[in-house]
Amino acid sequence: MLITKTIFIASAMLLASTSTEPEPFSQNYAVNVEMWWRNLPFVDRIHAAADAGFTNIEFWPWHGKNIEEIAKVCKDRGIEVAQFTAWGFTPGMNNPKNHAQFVEEIKKSCKIAKQLDCKRMTVVGGNNQPNMTQKEMHQNIIDALKLVKPIVEQEGIMLILEPMNIRVDHKGHCLYGSEDAVRICREVDSPMIKINWDLYHMQISEGDLCGRLRDGFDQVGYIQVADHPGRHEPGTGEIYYPRVYEELERLGYTGPIGLECSPATDDKSAVIRLRSIN
Repeated sequence: MLITKTIFIASAMLLASTSTEPEPFSQNYAVNVEMWWRNLPFVDRIHAAADAGFTNIEFWPWHGKNIEEIAKVCKDRGIEVAQFTAWGFTPGMNNPKNHAQFVEEIKKSCKIAKQLDCKRMTVVGGNNQPNMTQKEMHQNIIDALKLVKPIVEQEGIMLILEPMNIRVDHKGHCLYGSEDAVRICREVDSPMIKINWDLYHMQISEGDLCGRLRDGFDQVGYIQVADHPGRHEPGTGEIYYPRVYEELERLGYTGPIGLECSPATDDKSAVIRLRSIN
């Protein structure tokens, strides 16, 4: 009996050591399937994400994508869509002439989110508008978000406003860094309208990542990461992400962390590097 039990335990240990299941990541990453596995058809990227051990994905606009197929593959592979883009750079919601279109697009996007069982949607403030001051454009963003506030609160889907950076990627945009985004969201005052806090953009725009997170954490709806310079996976640049992740845990962030970055060399090496970061 003892010999049989010993053999059983040894066999179980051998099976565990040879398991094909990928080891888990230290963080609940949502890999951006627009920027990873670019050589594959879109839906195959979801399979690649699952095979690599990810349990969440994110992507950019839903237009032009087969939503039914995405929903089915995600369900079959146990993947959650953490967020997608509901409203991009143009036309800008920082111009009131686009507000009616913005409202209709958010209504449509909420239906898509329901199909995907997705809880968040990114919205972008917009590029600079002719003959408008930044203060005017920011007020127009506030007005636009207040228009859709009752819609997203009723649907239970969070809009996450994403500030950009001016020096590297988005010259000519109207919303940079955390300070103005926090002020905008506090004025809108909704549990369903928060910030897509992209630490890559924040590093370039303002630095002091942990301090800024502490100052504005009440308005954080979602976290995205990439290292700088290069916008590659954490561990390739100047940001010490273990310290930032420690701060996020201390502040109580429990949501997914979006990997809106491109692998520095190849997808497989990027996955290995991510597993080395605690």
